[in-house]
Amino acid sequence: MVEELNFKNICDLTTKVMNLPEGSLSLKTRKRPLQAARSVAGYIGKTEEDISAKIIAKVLNKDRALVWHFEHGHKKNYANCEIYRNTFNKVYKAYKNIQGDKDMFLDSDYMKNYLLKNGVKQSKMHKHSEVLLEVKSGQVKCIIITSYFDFSNQLENIKFALKNYHYTIKII
Repeated sequence: MVEELNFKNICDLTTKVMNLPEGSLSLKTRKRPLQAARSVAGYIGKTEEDISAKIIAKVLNKDRALVWHFEHGHKKNYANCEIYRNTFNKVYKAYKNIQGDKDMFLDSDYMKNYLLKNGVKQSKMHKHSEVLLEVKSGQVKCIIITSYFDFSNQLENIKFALKNYHYTIKII
């Protein structure tokens, strides 16, 4: 869920920086500026955010094999294609500026306490109804225990609490 949201944000950033229509990266067109922007967004999502190829392909309405092409063709495209190189430089600079503005946690206990103080609620362990959310920021992570019934509420609470932080969430 968070991976998809993060990749959609990368796509929105790419279209904004390159002055492309919103949502245009998922179109079937093969116009070179749009292909370059799509490839750059896919490359940044895969290499910088470690977003799965399945999620990237879903958002871009493409095949997973194309995501492999984005990742492995980057070096060649950057060296040989001026449109790709200029697109990558603009989008990557904007991406890094946004990432630089977001904070990261340095201590997992502090992160968990911060979440609990900011509206995230943890359930008591029940063998059959627990969902474990692994929240990671920087090199630290914490586990939030929630129930199937309250899972989506707690996910929204985490997103709201960490809106100014760089983070990922995995269901374990």
